Amino acid sequence: MKTFDEKILNFCFGLPKTLKTPKEVGVIYPFEQAETRRVMKEFYSKYYHDSNPRYFLFGINPGRFGAGVTGVPFTCPKRLVSECGIANNFDKKPELSSEFVYLFKNEFGGVEEFCKYFFITSLSPLGFIKDGKNYNYYDDKKLEKMVTPFIVESIDKQLELGGRRDAAICIGMGQNAKFFKKLNEKHQFFEKIIPLPHPRWVMQYRRKTMDVHLNSYVDTLLDLASKID
Repeated sequence: MKTFDEKILNFCFGLPKTLKTPKEVGVIYPFEQAETRRVMKEFYSKYYHDSNPRYFLFGINPGRFGAGVTGVPFTCPKRLVSECGIANNFDKKPELSSEFVYLFKNEFGGVEEFCKYFFITSLSPLGFIKDGKNYNYYDDKKLEKMVTPFIVESIDKQLELGGRRDAAICIGMGQNAKFFKKLNEKHQFFEKIIPLPHPRWVMQYRRKTMDVHLNSYVDTLLDLASKID
C-alpha cells in the first residue's frame, strides 16, 4: 500500500501541464523544475510518510511566489528553510500567506504536529497568471466555468489520498467559500465546510488583529484534531 506522501507526489506530478483557459490566462505549472520536484519529495517524505487519514484545508490556487515555486501549498522558499529545515536554491523572497500559515502551524504545535492531522492543498492545484500577476480561478466567470471540471476531478483524486469527509477547512471566507460550498452541495464531498479568513487578507488588511484570526485557526484545528485522537 502506498503511503500518503507517495500518493501526494503521484497526484501532483500527474497533473496536466496545461488547461483550457481564456487565451489571456496562463497556467502556473512548477512540476517540471528539478529543484521543485526535489524539495517536494523531501517535504512530503519528511511529514507525510504514513497512511493516516487527515483533514484537508483548501486554498484557492497556487501563486507565483509560494507553491508556484516550491510545489508545496502556502510554503515559500524562505520558510522551507526556516520552518521545515529544507535547503533549496530558490530566491528566498518571503510571501505573506506563507508567513501566516506557518504562524498557525507553530501555534498548533509545530509543522510536524500539524502534518499528523492536516494536509493543505487548493481547490485548483494549478495556479493561474494574467498580465504577469497572480490570478484566481473565480476572478473571471469564464475561467471559473472552464476549470470547474478540473477542480471537481482534483478534489475527488485528492480525497483518495486519505482525506476525512466529515469536514474540510476552506481557506478564504469570500469567493472561495461561496464557490466551494456550492460545489459541495452538488457533489457531497464533505459533511461540512468550515470557512476561515485567507492568510493574505489577514496580513494585508487585518494585521493589527492578526492574533484573533490566528486563534480562529488554532481553535478550529484543535477541535478537528480531537476527533481523530
